[in-house]
Amino acid sequence: MTVDAAATDTLADVAGLRVGHATRTGDGWLTGTTVVLAPEGGAVAAVDVRGGGPGTKETDALDPRNLVQKVEAVVLTGGSAYGLDAASGVMAWLEERGRGVRVGRDPAHVVPVVPAACVFDLGRGGDFRARPGAATGRAAVEAADASEPGAPVPGGCVGAGTGAVVGRLKGGIGTASAVLGSGITVAALVVANAAGSAVDPLTGVLYGELLEGPAAYPPPPVHEAAERRLAEIAATNAPPPLNTTLAVVATDAALTRAQAQKLAGTAHDGIARAVRPVHLLNDGDTVFTLSTGTRPLDQENPLALNDILTAGADLVTRAITRAVRTAHSVEGPAGSWPSYEELYGGSRVDGTG
Repeated sequence: MTVDAAATDTLADVAGLRVGHATRTGDGWLTGTTVVLAPEGGAVAAVDVRGGGPGTKETDALDPRNLVQKVEAVVLTGGSAYGLDAASGVMAWLEERGRGVRVGRDPAHVVPVVPAACVFDLGRGGDFRARPGAATGRAAVEAADASEPGAPVPGGCVGAGTGAVVGRLKGGIGTASAVLGSGITVAALVVANAAGSAVDPLTGVLYGELLEGPAAYPPPPVHEAAERRLAEIAATNAPPPLNTTLAVVATDAALTRAQAQKLAGTAHDGIARAVRPVHLLNDGDTVFTLSTGTRPLDQENPLALNDILTAGADLVTRAITRAVRTAHSVEGPAGSWPSYEELYGGSRVDGTG
């Protein structure tokens, strides 16, 4: 499988998809919402949920056995189950534009199907009741609509990644993309907010970077200092009761709904490579897939999907690594979450540990 770098190395490299973030910080807030907006007319979608504590909306509609063929948007949000209200704001915005499933003769009579999933970040800004709602969702979809096609997608502590935590470190949004030898583009966007850790406790290297070739390991004194700092903070922070990693894996390949669901399932392998452990009872790990269908898949080759499956999992791993690397430290009334870069920075050395 030949893989080349895509233009922006973000989800926006799948033509027609746009991403918008709504971020709330300060005055008790540390949360937000991210919307992936499909091209008008929608995209084929699927989902695979493997965490033991998911918070989702409209995921049953994506079952290939059910009626809905395409969706207009996917919502990723903070605020736990409360934050799923953000999808209502996205639905209202779509309804105003006549985008959704037609349910009557009048073109305005539509029901937008907006699958959504949430991460747990309640109270991390200091106010347990500061969580996304319909207005936050509307702001995020408006930001997506206002973005230029193909514009790079911001990552780090934005949108649904604003209050994200990975183990003892600050998490956030990460995204990555690739162009396969066939010319098909595959991309991933992840909200990294895991109960498990992204860091090898023995060396300080990110698990995900072990898959990208020879890893650069932190010098032992740097890792030891980081561990001491994290132990001190953990003693004062409230334990994270619930967490979740969310992902959207997208492609311009024309996938059936069953193929899209297979892609959602194998993409979970990418989470497992970057975070350990995963899919716990207090995780809500959920992967959505979107297919814009502008490039045909070789129907004569029953294994043509394999390259997309492989790339999807690899890109989820890379997106999680980027989420951890681009996050910034946060300190507030509810606790302190240092970033990986603050603890380890550029103080890495090549080697095998």
